[in-house]
Amino acid sequence: MPRFGTAMLIVSGVAPDLDYLSYFGGAHYFIRFHRTVLHSLAGSALMACALAGIFCALDRKYPRRTAAIEQSFPPLSFRGALVVCAIGAAGHLLLDLASGVGVQLFWPFKTHWSEWDLVTNFDLWILLLLAAGLLLPLLFKLVNEEVGEQKKRTGRLAGFITLLLLAGYFGEKANLHSQAVDLLLAREYHGRIPLSAGAFPEGSAPFDWRGVVATDDTLETIDVQVGLNQPFDSNSSITHYKPQDSPALELGQKSPATAQFLEYARFPIGRVQHVEADYRFEVRDLRFEADDNELANVLLRIDYDSRLQVRREEFRFASSTEP
Repeated sequence: MPRFGTAMLIVSGVAPDLDYLSYFGGAHYFIRFHRTVLHSLAGSALMACALAGIFCALDRKYPRRTAAIEQSFPPLSFRGALVVCAIGAAGHLLLDLASGVGVQLFWPFKTHWSEWDLVTNFDLWILLLLAAGLLLPLLFKLVNEEVGEQKKRTGRLAGFITLLLLAGYFGEKANLHSQAVDLLLAREYHGRIPLSAGAFPEGSAPFDWRGVVATDDTLETIDVQVGLNQPFDSNSSITHYKPQDSPALELGQKSPATAQFLEYARFPIGRVQHVEADYRFEVRDLRFEADDNELANVLLRIDYDSRLQVRREEFRFASSTEP
């Protein structure tokens, strides 16, 4: 590792989450910029270059204090700093790709969400594996009293073992996800044949998934357990009927805001309500529970008056208590 190596890894590994600042602009800006600008390949590359340049400047501004440190840490080159910052940014992107929200890898050239639906934003098992990786060198040191070069070897060995365990965990999650989707597609739901299905992780329990199934005229949501030989009753699903055709629905579907939301949502479901003499068109994403407080759970609401003129159009966080 070069000088500032650990600091570069940490900073570049968390810097992409500066996208979360879009939260303060409201739900509309959040779904537009969250996991887009600094989570794209282009944005990550520019960010890594900027951070590498900053650390190279720090290396020149604060010279080493002794000749021994100078010998241990040669002058920081931009290429070396860029490699370290790129590794940190790539690790962040890989973890966010594995989540059910996903990232826009090709922003700003293409608006497309990429995701693997393997883990939630916070996965306890990943945290435990990383913590174990930090503790393994201490365990090796207790087993072997030699320090010096052996200490370096045990640190590298612990890192290698941790990466193998993480790869195995993600591989098993991918296998369980595939089983969940296959199970969802293999059944009928209240006599309806599934056309497509998605499975989304539920908390940190590796065997629990939230299933969403699309049929001709409904969306079905159901909890799925795989890998435990648990019975699966497809008729216990909750049915969400697609809205009937109406002038308010037609207007809502043609709205540019709806087109933007459909680029974000995986399983959108709309509804039209009468609010006194007015109409309300609302669409949300069924990959999230209605009461899910996650910031990514965003919905679109358009209010029309009795003459179907737009009164208000807004993206909202589903956790908002405003009626």
